[in-house]
Amino acid sequence: MVDFEWYRSFVSIYKYHSVSEAANKRIMTQPAMSQHLAALEAEVGEPLFIRMPRKMVPTERGKALYSQLAPLVESLEKATLSFKATSLPTRSMVRIGSAIDYFQENILQQLQAYQTDTVSYFGTADQLLDLLKEDKVDLIITSQKAQVPGIEFSKLCEEKFVLTAPIRIGIPVNNDLKATEKWLLSQDWISYGLDLPIIRRFWRVHFKKRPVMKPKHIIPNLHLMLKAIENGDGISLIPTYILNHSMDETKAKVIFESLSVKNVIYIACKSKNKHLPVLNRIVKIIQEQSAN
Repeated sequence: MVDFEWYRSFVSIYKYHSVSEAANKRIMTQPAMSQHLAALEAEVGEPLFIRMPRKMVPTERGKALYSQLAPLVESLEKATLSFKATSLPTRSMVRIGSAIDYFQENILQQLQAYQTDTVSYFGTADQLLDLLKEDKVDLIITSQKAQVPGIEFSKLCEEKFVLTAPIRIGIPVNNDLKATEKWLLSQDWISYGLDLPIIRRFWRVHFKKRPVMKPKHIIPNLHLMLKAIENGDGISLIPTYILNHSMDETKAKVIFESLSVKNVIYIACKSKNKHLPVLNRIVKIIQEQSAN
């Protein structure tokens, strides 16, 4: 008798052209996925894929079976997930992980709309991911996407970083990219971390190489970095959403406006929790706010 899980595994292999990738998406071991396929092929009586070095190519029989099964499997999975969502207990508290700067500018004013108790955790992207993996938070807002079984990431928005400097700093008047780089390297820099996060990307995007510099100050807080710039302590890259809300235009300014860099922000949660109504509501509010 055919097991429904064999069908699900077959459809997943067909979609991803790979047993290992399909196993990863279904949070299964590769041997278990291979066993499902072998059992289904034995039931059908002929191969459903041609095993190539780097991909699984469906046979004609495989293509025909997929066209029959895919809509049925998808429909049954949706019905099952809907049933699970309605039968899960209501959570009275949601734990949110975020960088403190993003939370202050974009999440704090939304809390009342969540209609539930919350506990907030702050940290770096690596720290937030560890909290989520350990079930210490329910969702995270992060600048790094990772391939972790059982965790789903979706793009939330893009943040734009621009060069920000003290108001009195003199800017060279030229359009020579090489001269601009030389001038930038001669300045005191303020960085979020020793590994120059976002500064390295900025340099790769505009100068096609890694920056050779040692930051003058390390300040792991974007709002405090802006305050240091306003105090005349150096230059740095600051997200426009922080400048729009917090920059004192009598003390700081954007320089070389054509030179900017973007960073993707993701929202992530455990696959097992993504159908919880309270979590869905909060994610939707966050997504709607980020779209405005």
